[in-house]
Amino acid sequence: MIYFISDIHLGFFDRHRDKLLEDKLIDFLDKIQENSTLVIIGDLFDYWFDYRKVIPYNFYRTLYKLNELKNKNIVVVYLIGNHDFGHYKFFKEELGIEPIENDLEIEFLGKKFYLSHGDGKSYNDDGYKIIKRILRNKLAQKLYRLLHPDIGIWLASGSSRKSRHYTETKNYGPRDGLKDFAFAKIDEGFDYVVMGHRHKLEFVEYKQGFYINLGTWLTKPIYGYFDGKKFEIVEMNT
Repeated sequence: MIYFISDIHLGFFDRHRDKLLEDKLIDFLDKIQENSTLVIIGDLFDYWFDYRKVIPYNFYRTLYKLNELKNKNIVVVYLIGNHDFGHYKFFKEELGIEPIENDLEIEFLGKKFYLSHGDGKSYNDDGYKIIKRILRNKLAQKLYRLLHPDIGIWLASGSSRKSRHYTETKNYGPRDGLKDFAFAKIDEGFDYVVMGHRHKLEFVEYKQGFYINLGTWLTKPIYGYFDGKKFEIVEMNT
C-alpha cells in the first residue's frame, strides 16, 4: 500500500493546538501497515532548519514516529516543500530518510507517478521563483547556520508565516498553473500526478490519468492511498 500526505504544517499553531494536530498525524502514522510506503509531498513542518548538533525540538514526537516506521520496513519518501526546505544532515544521517529537493518520477505498483510539492508552478509567480533560488542556495544556508540556533529557528518560523500570507493573498490569475502542469504530465504518459502547496483538495480525472492535490491538514486532515488499482482520499476523524 502507498500512502500520501502533504501540507501538515506542524508548528503553525500555538503549542497547545499544534500538539493536537500532531496527535492526529501520529494516529495516522500508526495506521500504516508494515512493508508499505509513505510519501510526504512537502511542508510536513511549517518551518524546519537543522544545524550540525541542533534541530527544532517541538517536533520530537513526529521524528520518533518516523524512525519507528523505518524500523518496520516502511519506506518513507519525503519531498520538501517551500516551508520545510532547511534540511542539513539530521534526516539523512539519523533517520535514514533523504529529503528530496526536486520533483520525482517514480513507479508504484505498476503505475507511473509524478510527485511535486507544487511551489513555483503557479502562473505569475516569478517573484517567488527568485526567492526560492536564494533560500535553497547551499552557500546562503551555510551562512545562515552561523546564526545561533535559537535565532535562526525563530527567524525561520517568522518568515514561514510571511510566506503563507504572501501565498494566500497573491492573485495568481484565472488559470490554475498546478492543474495545467499536471495535465501536461499526464499527456506525457503519467498515470497520477500528486501535488500539494495550494491547500486546495482536488481529485480530477483527465484523459487516461488523474491529478490529485492533497489539500492541507490545517483545515482538514486527509491522506491518500493507492492499492495498485485505485487512488482514494480518506478524511481523518476529527
